[in-house]
Amino acid sequence: MTTEIGRVRGLGSAHAGAHHWWHHKITAGTNFLLLVWFLASIAMLPSYDHTTVRLWLSSAWAAVPMALLIASVFYHFRLGLQTVIEDYSHKENRFVLTILLNVFTAATAGVAIFSILKVAFGAAA
Repeated sequence: MTTEIGRVRGLGSAHAGAHHWWHHKITAGTNFLLLVWFLASIAMLPSYDHTTVRLWLSSAWAAVPMALLIASVFYHFRLGLQTVIEDYSHKENRFVLTILLNVFTAATAGVAIFSILKVAFGAAA
Protein backbone atom coordinates (compact mmCIF):
# COMPACT_ATOMS: atom_id res chain seq x y z
CA MET A 1 0.00 0.00 0.00
CA THR A 2 3.01 2.31 0.01
CA THR A 3 4.24 4.29 -2.94
CA GLU A 4 7.50 3.43 -4.63
CA ILE A 5 9.18 6.55 -3.26
CA GLY A 6 8.00 5.60 0.24
CA ARG A 7 9.58 2.16 -0.09
CA VAL A 8 12.83 3.70 -1.29
CA ARG A 9 12.95 6.16 1.60
CA GLY A 10 12.00 3.50 4.13
CA LEU A 11 8.77 5.24 5.11
CA GLY A 12 6.65 2.10 5.13
CA SER A 13 5.37 0.14 8.07
CA ALA A 14 7.78 -0.70 10.89
CA HIS A 15 6.01 -4.08 11.30
CA ALA A 16 5.96 -3.74 15.10
CA GLY A 17 2.25 -3.03 15.56
CA ALA A 18 1.15 -6.66 15.72
CA HIS A 19 3.61 -7.42 18.51
CA HIS A 20 2.38 -4.45 20.56
CA TRP A 21 -1.27 -5.30 19.88
CA TRP A 22 -0.75 -8.93 20.83
CA HIS A 23 0.91 -8.01 24.15
CA HIS A 24 -1.93 -5.61 24.91
CA LYS A 25 -4.54 -8.34 24.31
CA ILE A 26 -2.62 -10.94 26.33
CA THR A 27 -2.28 -8.58 29.30
CA ALA A 28 -5.98 -7.75 29.06
CA GLY A 29 -6.75 -11.46 29.41
CA THR A 30 -4.37 -11.97 32.30
CA ASN A 31 -5.74 -8.86 33.99
CA PHE A 32 -9.24 -10.29 33.75
CA LEU A 33 -8.28 -13.71 35.13
CA LEU A 34 -6.17 -12.31 37.96
CA LEU A 35 -8.83 -9.74 38.86
CA VAL A 36 -11.46 -12.50 39.08
CA TRP A 37 -9.07 -14.43 41.36
CA PHE A 38 -8.49 -11.30 43.47
CA LEU A 39 -12.20 -10.50 43.88
CA ALA A 40 -13.04 -14.12 44.72
CA SER A 41 -10.20 -14.31 47.24
CA ILE A 42 -11.23 -11.08 48.93
CA ALA A 43 -14.88 -12.18 49.00
CA MET A 44 -13.93 -15.42 50.79
CA LEU A 45 -12.09 -13.68 53.62
CA PRO A 46 -13.90 -14.00 56.96
CA SER A 47 -13.40 -10.30 57.74
CA TYR A 48 -11.68 -7.30 56.23
CA ASP A 49 -9.65 -6.04 59.14
CA HIS A 50 -5.95 -5.33 58.84
CA THR A 51 -4.83 -8.52 60.57
CA THR A 52 -6.92 -10.82 58.36
CA VAL A 53 -5.84 -9.19 55.11
CA ARG A 54 -2.20 -9.15 56.23
CA LEU A 55 -2.37 -12.85 57.17
CA TRP A 56 -4.00 -13.62 53.79
CA LEU A 57 -1.34 -11.69 51.86
CA SER A 58 1.47 -13.37 53.81
CA SER A 59 0.60 -16.65 52.05
CA ALA A 60 2.51 -17.44 48.88
CA TRP A 61 -0.80 -18.49 47.30
CA ALA A 62 -1.94 -14.87 47.63
CA ALA A 63 1.30 -12.90 47.32
CA VAL A 64 2.50 -14.43 44.04
CA PRO A 65 -0.75 -13.91 42.08
CA MET A 66 -1.03 -10.45 43.61
CA ALA A 67 2.46 -9.53 42.35
CA LEU A 68 1.57 -10.98 38.94
CA LEU A 69 -1.61 -8.89 38.91
CA ILE A 70 0.38 -5.74 39.65
CA ALA A 71 2.96 -6.54 36.95
CA SER A 72 0.29 -7.33 34.36
CA VAL A 73 -1.83 -4.25 35.13
CA PHE A 74 1.13 -1.88 34.99
CA TYR A 75 2.47 -3.41 31.77
CA HIS A 76 -0.99 -3.14 30.21
CA PHE A 77 -1.17 0.46 31.43
CA ARG A 78 2.20 1.26 29.85
CA LEU A 79 1.25 -0.31 26.53
CA GLY A 80 -2.00 1.62 26.38
CA LEU A 81 -0.46 4.97 27.22
CA GLN A 82 2.41 4.33 24.83
CA THR A 83 -0.17 4.03 22.05
CA VAL A 84 -1.82 7.28 23.16
CA ILE A 85 1.54 9.06 23.20
CA GLU A 86 2.54 7.73 19.77
CA ASP A 87 -0.82 8.60 18.22
CA TYR A 88 -1.65 11.95 19.79
CA SER A 89 1.50 13.76 20.94
CA HIS A 90 3.73 16.01 18.88
CA LYS A 91 6.79 14.36 17.45
CA GLU A 92 9.10 16.61 19.49
CA ASN A 93 7.54 15.44 22.79
CA ARG A 94 7.23 11.70 22.13
CA PHE A 95 10.68 10.71 23.32
CA VAL A 96 10.44 12.61 26.60
CA LEU A 97 6.88 11.45 27.27
CA THR A 98 7.83 7.84 26.59
CA ILE A 99 10.78 8.06 28.99
CA LEU A 100 8.56 9.66 31.66
CA LEU A 101 5.94 6.96 31.14
CA ASN A 102 8.50 4.18 31.50
CA VAL A 103 10.03 5.70 34.64
CA PHE A 104 6.62 6.34 36.22
CA THR A 105 5.37 2.83 35.44
CA ALA A 106 8.51 1.11 36.70
CA ALA A 107 8.60 3.20 39.88
CA THR A 108 4.95 2.73 40.81
CA ALA A 109 4.92 -0.97 39.94
CA GLY A 110 8.13 -1.41 41.93
CA VAL A 111 6.62 0.27 44.99
CA ALA A 112 3.48 -1.86 44.73
CA ILE A 113 5.40 -5.13 44.37
CA PHE A 114 7.79 -4.12 47.17
CA SER A 115 4.78 -3.49 49.42
CA ILE A 116 3.34 -6.91 48.64
CA LEU A 117 6.69 -8.59 49.33
CA LYS A 118 7.12 -6.64 52.56
CA VAL A 119 3.79 -7.93 53.84
CA ALA A 120 4.41 -11.43 52.47
CA PHE A 121 7.75 -11.78 54.24
CA GLY A 122 6.39 -10.34 57.46
CA ALA A 123 8.45 -7.17 57.81
CA ALA A 124 7.39 -4.88 60.61
CA ALA A 125 5.36 -1.85 59.64
